[in-house]
Order: sequence, then structure tokens, then C-alpha cells
Amino acid sequence: MTSMKDRETAFESKFALDEEMRFRAMARRNKLLGLWAAEKMGKAGEAAEAYAKTVVAADFEEAGDHDVFRKIRADFDAAGVAQSDHQIQRTMDELLAVAAEQVQATKS
Repeated sequence: MTSMKDRETAFESKFALDEEMRFRAMARRNKLLGLWAAEKMGKAGEAAEAYAKTVVAADFEEAGDHDVFRKIRADFDAAGVAQSDHQIQRTMDELLAVAAEQVQATKS
């Protein structure tokens, strides 16, 4: 009976760790995305960092990536930056892979 309880505890611990790593990768992706978008809008230095923080904060509006995408899309439209929805989504996907690698590397 204890081995079954040990397995259950191990699975729960792994699930919690995986979720934490996923959260950290998404937050890192959003920061990288914010820095990318800031560069496209001509922001640099502290202005770019501040903008990246607003992108990270936008992710807490609703579940999923839609809130972040909408923020980037609206900000690009307001700034006159020509990026298609597909380009933004592709960059989001690419930066998630980069962020996951970075988070994994800091775990080791």
C-alpha cells in the first residue's frame, strides 16, 4: 500500500514541477515577445523592458495566449508596425521554444 502512495506522491510532485516549468517558460516567452515587439516599435533600453513587463502582465487577463496576442496586435496597429497575425503567432511559437530551453537550462 505504501508503494502505491509513494507512486501517487511522486506523480503529484512531477506534475507540480512540470506545471511550474511551463508557467516559467510562458512568462519568459512573454518577456522575450515583449522585447521583440518593443524593438519593432522602436523602443530600446528601459522603455523596451517596461513594455515587456506590460506584455507579461497581459497574460493574466484570461487563460491561453489570446490576451497576449491581442495586446501585441493592438500595439502594433497603434504604432503602425506591419506584422501579420501569422508572423506574430509564429514568433510567439518560436520564442516559446527558446524560453523553454532557457528555463530548462537554469533548472540544471
